[in-house]
Parts: sequence; C-alpha cells; structure tokens
Amino acid sequence: MAAERGGCALEAVPLPPEVRESLAELELELSEGDITQKGYEKKRAKLLARYIPLIQGVDPSLQAENRVSGSSQAAAGASKPQKSRSTNSRDERFRSDVHTEAVQAALAKYKERKMPMPSKRRSVLVHSSVETYTPPENHSAPPDVTTGLVEYLHHERPQVASVRGVPRGYSSSILETADGVPVNSRVSSKIQQLLNTLKRPKRPPLKEFFVDDFEELLEVQQPDPNQPKPEGNQVNVLKGEPLGVVTNWPPSLLAALQRWGTTQPKAPCLTALDTTGKAIYTLTYGKLWSRSLKLAYTLLNKLTTKNEPLLKPGDRVALVFPNSDPVMFMVAFYGCLLAELIPVPIEVPLTRKDAGSQQIGFLLGSCGVTLALTTDACQKGLPKAQTGEVVTFKGWPRLIWFVIDGKHLAKPAKDWHPQLRDASAEIAYIEYKTSKEGSTVGITVSHASMLAHCHALTQACGYSEAETLTNVLDFKREAGLWHGVLTSVMNRMHVISIPYALMKVNPLSWIQKVCSYKARVAVVKSRDMHWSLLAQRDQRDVSLSSLRMLIVADGANPWSISSCDAFLNVFQSRGLRPEVICPCASSSEALTVAIRRPSELGGPPPGKAVLSMNCLSFGVIRVDTEEKLSVLTVQDVGQTMPGASMCVVKVDGTPYLCKADEVGEICVNSGATGTAYFGLLGITKNVFEAIPVTAAGVPVSDQPFTRTGLLGFVGPDYLVFVVGKLDGLMTVSGRRHNADDVVATALAVEPMKFVYRGR
Repeated sequence: MAAERGGCALEAVPLPPEVRESLAELELELSEGDITQKGYEKKRAKLLARYIPLIQGVDPSLQAENRVSGSSQAAAGASKPQKSRSTNSRDERFRSDVHTEAVQAALAKYKERKMPMPSKRRSVLVHSSVETYTPPENHSAPPDVTTGLVEYLHHERPQVASVRGVPRGYSSSILETADGVPVNSRVSSKIQQLLNTLKRPKRPPLKEFFVDDFEELLEVQQPDPNQPKPEGNQVNVLKGEPLGVVTNWPPSLLAALQRWGTTQPKAPCLTALDTTGKAIYTLTYGKLWSRSLKLAYTLLNKLTTKNEPLLKPGDRVALVFPNSDPVMFMVAFYGCLLAELIPVPIEVPLTRKDAGSQQIGFLLGSCGVTLALTTDACQKGLPKAQTGEVVTFKGWPRLIWFVIDGKHLAKPAKDWHPQLRDASAEIAYIEYKTSKEGSTVGITVSHASMLAHCHALTQACGYSEAETLTNVLDFKREAGLWHGVLTSVMNRMHVISIPYALMKVNPLSWIQKVCSYKARVAVVKSRDMHWSLLAQRDQRDVSLSSLRMLIVADGANPWSISSCDAFLNVFQSRGLRPEVICPCASSSEALTVAIRRPSELGGPPPGKAVLSMNCLSFGVIRVDTEEKLSVLTVQDVGQTMPGASMCVVKVDGTPYLCKADEVGEICVNSGATGTAYFGLLGITKNVFEAIPVTAAGVPVSDQPFTRTGLLGFVGPDYLVFVVGKLDGLMTVSGRRHNADDVVATALAVEPMKFVYRGR
C-alpha cells in the first residue's frame, strides 16, 4: 500500500521525464523478477530523494482519501462474498503517470524490436489490442490498456477451468500482458493464470527454425597449414607370388567332388554337432556326391508347372537353411551346381515383417527367384497362412518351397548324368551383402573365380588332403563358405562345423573340438577368441598343440589385435604357438584380399604398427609410441594372395595411386574375385572395373581392379595393414574417422568401469 500511496502522490508532482523513465524501468524489473521488493524500494527511494519535500507537500486530503478508500474496500472484501467484477469498472488508485509512462515505454521497446511470430497459444488479437493503442494528449487520466485485454479474455475465453487451491476472487498483483507489458490491476486468479500461460511461449519466428547459415555452408574450408601431409614416394602395384602349377588339379570344383565321391566315398567330409556339442551326423564324400546327384535330377526333371519344367539351367534358387544344419546346406549347394542352377544362400526369415528379410526379399525378386530349398524341420518353423502353406513374407516374391529331405528326392535314371563343364565365366553362386544403408545386393561369383579362389587359398594356407578343419563361422557366406564348403571339398578335407547356438552355450566348444579331433586348422573370429577367454577357467585339460594355423577372419578390424594377444597370452601354455595365429582381410566383392602365411610356408614374421590417430584422420601414416593414448595399434593381415596384384588408391575422386605413407582404398586385380552386383550395372562398373592411374594419369594396368572397401597401406616386407573400412568412414571438418575406431576405443577400456548398459 505504501507504493500505491506514493504512486498517487506522484500524480500531483511534476517529475522530470528521465526520472519517470527510470521509475518505469524499475517497475518492469520488479514485475519480471529481476530485482527483489527490497531492492526496488531502495532504488525508488534513491530516485525520489530530492522530490520528497514536494511529495510531502501534497494536500493531505488526497492521502487521507487514499487511506479511507483502501481501508473501506478491504473491509468490504472481508465482509462480503467475493463476486465477479465488471471489467469496465475503473479503480482510481491505479491511474498514475508512472504507470502510464511504463506502459508507453514498454510499447516503444516492443515496437523497436522485431515482432515474433505468434504461437498457437498467443492470439493475434492480443497483439493488435496493445499495438494499435495510441495514448491521448491529455496525460492526466489516460485509459488503461489492460481494460480491452481483460474484457477480451473475459468474453472470448470463458471455458478456462479454474485452478484448484486458488480462490475464485480477485488478487492484487502486478500483471503482465502476453507481450510483457507490466500492468497494475485487480484481476481474477483465472485471468492471471491465463495471461501467464499466454506470455510463456516466446518462440522465435517459424522461418528462423529453417534458416541455415549459408555463409558458413558455402565457405570453402581452408586446410590447416600445420596438418601432416604424405611425403613418401608413389607406391607401385604389388604382385603376389604366382599360382603354383599342380599336375592333378581338377578342372572344376564339381570335378573334384566327383573324384572324391567315387574314389574316396567313405572319407569324412563334414561333421555336424548339436547344441550340446555331440556329433549328430558325419557326411561322407560318397553321400555328398549321391545326394547332390539326386537333388540335381529332381530339380530338373520332377518339378513341373503346367507340364513344363519349373527350372532351367541358369535359374536362381534360394537356399534357406539354419546355421545349425550345414549338412543339408552342403547337399543343396552342390545339388544346384550339378543342375547348373545358381544358389542364392540367405538367412531364415524370423517373422513375416522382419525388416532385414524385406531387403533379402528385394534381392530375391531382382534375381527372379521362384523356388526356395529348405528342410522339413526348417519349413515347420516358418510362419504359416491359414491354408497351412508358408506365408508370403513382406517384400518377397511368391515362392514355391521345396523340402530336400531324402524321401522327397527321386533316384536318377540310369542314362542321366550331370554335365561337368570346366570352370567358365558363368555365374556359380550369388552371395548377399548388406550395405551400411541397410540395402542388400547380390555379388556374383563365376565358376572360374570360385576355382581360382580355392586354388589361391590352398596355396596360401598350405592345405593338404584329409586335413581336419574346425569352422566356427557362418558356412553360408564369406570365409565360412570359402574355407568350410568350397576349398575343403577341393582338398578332401574333414570339416567340424561348430553351430552358433553351441558357442553361446559353451564358448570353449571349438577349442575342445580342436583338441579331440586333432584339428590342424581353425577358422574363427576375434569374438570367438574373446568369449573363450572368459570361459577358459572352466577347462584346463585342453591342448592346441595340433594347430598349425588359426585363421582370424576379421583380423582387419582394429580390435582384433587385442583379442589375438590376449588369447596367445593365455593359451600359449597349452600348446598354442605364436606363429600359428594368422589374421586375414577379405571383402564380399574381392573375396580373400590378404592372409598371413604359416611359418612353415616361409612367410615373414608378424608385423605391428603403432600409428598416430591424429595423422590417420588426415590420411597420413606416422609411427608413434604405445605410451600415448591417441594411438591406434594394428596388426598386419599378411601378404597379398597368390596370383593377385594389389594397389592402394585415393579414396575420393579419380583412383590415383597413393604415396607410401598415405592411407587409401585397397584394390585387387585377380581371377579370384567377385564379378558384379547382380542386375546393377552402374555400381558394378564403379567397384569391379576400377582403373588405377599414376600421378601423371597413366593407367597402371590394362586389366580392371576390384575395389575392396578396405582402407589401409602396404608396410615393410610387403605386409598389408588395414586401418578401417570405407563403409565406416566418417568425415568431420575435413578429417576422417572410422566407426571401427569407436568400437576399438570402447573395447580398450575396462567395460565395468567406463561402459554402461543403455548409454
């Protein structure tokens, strides 16, 4: 009430404009909560100090009138029930020049600044009621701008619910309009709350949300003059050792199968295990040959539609087999090859609308697949329609499902024999690959490439007849297919296939099978080595002394070196020799790119590189020390494959050869690579028909190279080092980072201390 009496007394005192403006600013600060009530009174008293005598000289009747009216209204408010008050009524106590000038000052500031776009919760009428008001020349008794605002709210928003805990009366408070104009008035609690709600969302104009900083976007980023730059000489094309000439080498993979199936019918080909680790079936070479013949004959002669054969040579056929059934997959794969059909191995669809299987369905549709081969057990687990048939999965073409169990196959006629042609450029099989965007493509591998790849792997790994190989990988694609299904048959090897379900139950199962079968070779991933480390305390009577080669299929990943080192540290006391660990690098397009040779084959000693990650982000190789945290330690993946040529080219633009200390994409020219993306001529030319050139623009070869998608360099002793993948490359402010480095960083720290689930 003191402030109100002071305000009424000031009406009769001619204060200078600057003092009134300061008082108005003080009231605004108080209403917006910028200063406390005590601070407001102290500053106000200081401003009015020289005018106190004038204020005190005002007619006392005015002050008495103020006191009487204030006390009578307070008494009336206490004795009478609270009623709604007409919004047109005026209260003389709130008419002051200070108040009016504060409103005018606020309006002036409001007009000066850029008007924000009204939000959904702010009415344009509120703006117009304040903006269009012009104070009259007579300043003694101007109208209050809140009159129209309160009246508008009273008539237009009657449906606003009352707030619990707030009485339905009037409270004296400092009120702000939706535009921040301070107003002293007696209003209801509901209107006060509504005004507070209206003033809350002060959002910028809608268009500002969509305005890019075009100057920054268009500004060409200038390279850092201090950034490292490659200084070495240009790297020439690196050639692997020539493929050795083998006198009795079969002219095709099918010819090798026929030889072993007829001359060594009882030799073990593949042993399948159940989820307890027990051997449930061993497929011999004789059984593989006879069953594949039956399937080929049935597919070509017993499947008809409208009295016409359902399939003809060159047609694509889907192979749908779980990871726990390598035997039936192998029969289906070789049965298709004998029938001159093209197998397309895929994963078993889990649900009708599985997102991953939709992309697989797109691949099947583009390949023109109409038939899917599976087993009776697998078909029973697939989703069924009301008719009992397998549903048509979302995005898939309509398929005919054929079960290849023995009772469904017909015995070939005596005069029927498959045509075993020499390896040619015709497609042998299609392997699917999922890109980082989620799309699925099919990579075609010809009969000639399949044979050449088996030849190169046999020479690089030193495979021999009747060797035992333990395969932990997926046998349907990549290294699991190349070693465990193709090259193994070429060399009459015995494969022990470890199902993934068994690995989840018993991570040591592959080590136990190496020990019990005296396996000479094992094909694993770094995750399998890591899991076995966690479980090795439970088993102490195992020995790995029989291994001459432990192939690490993902040896190109930066985190594989830690798994390899830790595995050697633990199992060296159990017969594992350091030179046995052989990391390799591969891609779906180029197949096996490089592999570390076993010591008995005369390979160079293993290599390790400690590289500065700062320099790597600029694509430059600089050796650093392991004591620093900002380094990347990588291991070599061996030398290039026999019969292949390799070079490293710049990642962007024209494929110029890189310098010796520069990171680039590895490209391979070989007869043992993929040939194309099925049905995609455009990206096929870019990936499978690259022509690397020198700095002068001269092609390095008249033969096209295949891009591997691997980023790396060639080090001492012609050892290949891979530091990342093109799919995982992230460019930020002109510097390159790799997604694999993020994984390697997470694995390098103690997960129990630094890595939290769900973050």
